[in-house]
Amino acid sequence: MPTGTIRYWAAAKAAAGTAEEPYDAATLAEALDGARRAHPGELVRVLQRCSFLVDGDPVGTRAHETVRLAEGGTVEVLPPFAGG
Repeated sequence: MPTGTIRYWAAAKAAAGTAEEPYDAATLAEALDGARRAHPGELVRVLQRCSFLVDGDPVGTRAHETVRLAEGGTVEVLPPFAGG
């Protein structure tokens, strides 16, 4: 199973209590399930509003079960933010 890094930004970072942590998952859905198990509570709510980048590419509206993760990859967790 691929391993890599999940990076949390802004409200997701605060809710997780860490800026980043490893994943051990084949898909984005599996990685996010692991994050929810590791950080029950506020992070679960924050993740519902987030967008995601996988190795720099926006996930958009793709089903998270279909987004494959690569060995050594990076998942960026981006909460909504104001400004421009």
